[in-house]
Amino acid sequence: MLVRLPRLIALTVKLAWQADRQALRLVTGAEVGRGICQAVGLVAVNRVLAHMLAGGTTAQRLSAAGTAIMVAAVAAGVGAVLRAASTAGTGRLEPKVERVATEQYLAHTATVELEAIEDDEFHRLLDSASYGAGSARRLVKYVQNIVTGLMSLAAAASVLVVLHPLLIVLLVAMTVPSSWSALTVARRRYASFQTWVQHSRAGQLISRLLMSTEAAAEIRVHHVGPYLLHHYRQMSMAQEAEQHRLARLAARTGLIAAAWTGLATAAAYATLGVLLWSGAMALSVGGTAVLAIRSGSASLSNLVLQINYCHEESLFVADLNQLCEEATARAIPDGGRPLPSAPREIRFEDVVFSYPRKAGSATHNGAGHKRALDGASLTIPTGKIVALCGENGSGKSTLVKLLAGLYQPETGRICWDDVDTRTADRQELVSRIAMVGQDFYRWPFTAQVNICIGRSDIPASTERRDRAARYAGAEKLIAELPNGWKTLLARGYKDGHNPSGGEWQRLGIARAHYRRGEILIVDEPTSALDAKAEQRLFDEFRSLADEGQTVILITHRLGSVRAADLIHVLDHGRVVESGTFEELLSDHTPGPKAFRALYELQAAQYQSAVIPHPPVRTVPAEKPAP
Repeated sequence: MLVRLPRLIALTVKLAWQADRQALRLVTGAEVGRGICQAVGLVAVNRVLAHMLAGGTTAQRLSAAGTAIMVAAVAAGVGAVLRAASTAGTGRLEPKVERVATEQYLAHTATVELEAIEDDEFHRLLDSASYGAGSARRLVKYVQNIVTGLMSLAAAASVLVVLHPLLIVLLVAMTVPSSWSALTVARRRYASFQTWVQHSRAGQLISRLLMSTEAAAEIRVHHVGPYLLHHYRQMSMAQEAEQHRLARLAARTGLIAAAWTGLATAAAYATLGVLLWSGAMALSVGGTAVLAIRSGSASLSNLVLQINYCHEESLFVADLNQLCEEATARAIPDGGRPLPSAPREIRFEDVVFSYPRKAGSATHNGAGHKRALDGASLTIPTGKIVALCGENGSGKSTLVKLLAGLYQPETGRICWDDVDTRTADRQELVSRIAMVGQDFYRWPFTAQVNICIGRSDIPASTERRDRAARYAGAEKLIAELPNGWKTLLARGYKDGHNPSGGEWQRLGIARAHYRRGEILIVDEPTSALDAKAEQRLFDEFRSLADEGQTVILITHRLGSVRAADLIHVLDHGRVVESGTFEELLSDHTPGPKAFRALYELQAAQYQSAVIPHPPVRTVPAEKPAP
């Protein structure tokens, strides 16, 4: 602790310096001043006792002690003013430190590679570091208390050294057991937190699910409430058992420390009594020694307690600092080669990629990972509609994530003309991509922000916003919202509104259009749209391609890719055939006919069976009357 704590306190002081230098100076100056006042006060009290225990009448002794009494009173008054100033400065500093610390770890987290966010160990560190901002705030108060304790202890110790050096040894002996107890308990609590942090987060998740508006309908229809409550109770009881275990250990440790502290205290006062009895110490000095020991013991005990709190909180600040270091090491790199301004094509050359294996999962392919792409090679001509087809798990979504720069291939290359994206400027790459994923995020903001956030690095444009809404067919949706563009799209808040799935999909498409990326990636863009809206959207895709934008389309509705200029069919992470819609259905085109098989399977579902009509009974005409 003595090795690590100064460095961690220095991190907190650095945060405080960044947050508010003036408040930090105020707190530091006030605490140093308080320590000086306490030392002066103790010396003054010693002078008062010496005069009061000297010879002469009471009036003479009071007169002789008058100056010392005045000094003690002034020191106490100045100390009170400085305490108030320190309290005010700390109150001003604490929230700013928490804000700076929070911004620090959020800023670092926002710039890491997607792979880091999906890494269990990194997320575990993120969970622990999220407590670091609050700990940094509390550390400001604890560091202030430590400075106070140090100054008080220095004042008492300076007096005890003058009175008798042995008293210092006894004072320290009185406090060592409580120090050991406090630090042992703190270490156990921190170790327990690290073991149970994700368990605790899972319990909080279950409790939030019971109040979630998204899950509310299914909880009631499927009667899931008792199931969730059962699991919440089991997880809470497990945590209660852990807290009970820590409490038993803390009680045992505290009892041992109290016994040793009692013996040390008895030894201190016995030594003081022997010094007085033997005449080695005057009575007035003995009185001052008692006050100094009581003051020093209280200051040292409080100092140890505050150091314990500081040490415990500093462990979480250390996690925050570790997260920032880890995030820096795993950050998206800055700079790189510029991409071609008007590339002719984007090529995937024998690309291999595997998602990180989760702890405890089975290994695959002898490498510990299941390959999502296993030697994928294809060409995407720019200014065209290119469709990616294949069964679930064939690698379509993974391929576009690599295209968008969210992941980097393990082997192989992705090239814009002749520029490898590994060496390219990633910021430029993502700025030229717009994406509508299967699970695009539904931002709990206004309708306007949900679209304009597609290009948040520029001022919002009303004209651009309206054009994007028309493109996605969202004008009617906006017009019917209670407050139009200013409607909050988050149920559970005042005046909040929750659009339907199809309406959200229109907003997501409008957001991607607002971004105006040179390459538009749409992953199942029409899954929640009706047939009329779907056809309108594909017409818009054709218009965009005719204007020079590249559209990458992923869909399971194979009849919808008729408008594509080129279709790539994937299977188990490889491209097994490519061509136009007509070519892939033709008998004369070589290949495994994977697209044709899937298309015919879907088409069969739409073919109506021929229902034979019953024969028509003919009634013979009546003979005409004669």
